[in-house]
Amino acid sequence: MLRRFLLTTWFALLAAAAAAPFRPAAAAGPDDFIRNLGNQAIEVIRSGTSLDQKSAYFHRALHQDFDLRSISRFVLGPYWRGASEADRQQFKDLLEAHLVRFYGQRLAEYNGEGLRVMGSRTDPGGAIVSSEIIRPQGPPIKVEWRLTTRNGVYKITDVNVDGVSMALTQRSEFAGLIQRNGGQLAGLLANMGEERGSGSSAPRR
Repeated sequence: MLRRFLLTTWFALLAAAAAAPFRPAAAAGPDDFIRNLGNQAIEVIRSGTSLDQKSAYFHRALHQDFDLRSISRFVLGPYWRGASEADRQQFKDLLEAHLVRFYGQRLAEYNGEGLRVMGSRTDPGGAIVSSEIIRPQGPPIKVEWRLTTRNGVYKITDVNVDGVSMALTQRSEFAGLIQRNGGQLAGLLANMGEERGSGSSAPRR
């Protein structure tokens, strides 16, 4: 599910802060990118700022550190290829707004799990960072982060949790949503637009 994809991603970024001391903002590699992002996030979570301010931080993090256009393109699959540039931009904006509404409300729920970054390897599209989420109870959860680079800056495009690609899962979910909205991207966009106006956190099934 789309929620699982970004919820797992955001949780692990928060957990990363508990796993390593503060690193300089200019990370030397992809593993440091994940650590730094987590450290910056945990400072906001532990601060006395309001939930609205924390949500605003999450919005900036999404905009700056996730490759939302690539995520949107993969999520829509063949529907992206047939969409106008205006529809593509609208979907990306609506997806971002949906994620901010849903996950911004959960910023205060971080409960202290840790993340151990194991290392990274190069990939044709950028890099893959291997890590484990360390839980107080239960075995570690294996997490791989797929990163791409844009002008020398890392962006998150996918998370693989215990062998399951969240990008593939969200693509399947949105394909189903489009089919339930008449098989047309316009139906999904209208649905998401209505949900955005009402303040709801998820498109109707």
